[in-house]
Amino acid sequence: MDFEKINQLVELALIEDIGAGDVTTKAIFNENHIASATFIAKEKGIIAGIDLAEFILNKVDDTVQFEKLLNDGDSVSRGDVIATCEGNSASILTAERTMLNFMQRMSGIATLTNHFCAELGNTKAKILDTRKTMPGHRYLDKYAVKTGGGENHRYCLDDMFLIKENHIAVAGGITHALERCDAYRSQLSNHIKIEIEVNTLDELREALSTGLSDIIMLDNMPVSEMKEAVKMASGKAQLEASGNMTLDRISAVAQTGVDFISVGELTHYIRAMDISLDI
Repeated sequence: MDFEKINQLVELALIEDIGAGDVTTKAIFNENHIASATFIAKEKGIIAGIDLAEFILNKVDDTVQFEKLLNDGDSVSRGDVIATCEGNSASILTAERTMLNFMQRMSGIATLTNHFCAELGNTKAKILDTRKTMPGHRYLDKYAVKTGGGENHRYCLDDMFLIKENHIAVAGGITHALERCDAYRSQLSNHIKIEIEVNTLDELREALSTGLSDIIMLDNMPVSEMKEAVKMASGKAQLEASGNMTLDRISAVAQTGVDFISVGELTHYIRAMDISLDI
């Protein structure tokens, strides 16, 4: 994990939570009180954010000892111990909510991603995330997707060309949009991929005819048409299925032969995993 990318986010989270100080802890514990605490999984899932929890705790008090018992990506059941810490009681309790907020969100994303990946079976398809992330949390959200077994799509707008319907409308059509992006790409120092969104088999046929698409996104296309799209593409471009990719239809989509399935739900609708910190 690249802590430089998230240092500012963590600092903002601590400022937000601590305010002028933890008055409850100050009232009950003297400044020299020492305690041990245990991170416990309260449900089955995939853990993510353990190293981040240690980073947060060190921000509050670098004298507190943190011990990992598991690693990000490990499966847990209810009651499993994830990590322990020992040191100043006030420091542990002050950092508690911020540590858990990050861990619970990230573990929820990793767990859901793992459920989607389990539906792929023996197909070649890979689960991709999207840019539908919590503002400021994109690095962590996408880290959690990787932890759960998925793959990261674009991190930001400079990673690759992604031509969507609004781009196509302004450019005057699929072919024009692809040609403009290819011309612009030739001016760049690094060769990045071009992806274009299509809604119909006719649009797919046009995109393929240019030979300029590395990836073609099949947006909200029925499974029967996806199967035909795979036959049409036949190695000319990779295919990504997108739109309303719920857990109950991933298996059928994967079996069409597409290369990727993008799932906005992974980072858009988060159910945090239940984790506790017990003194």
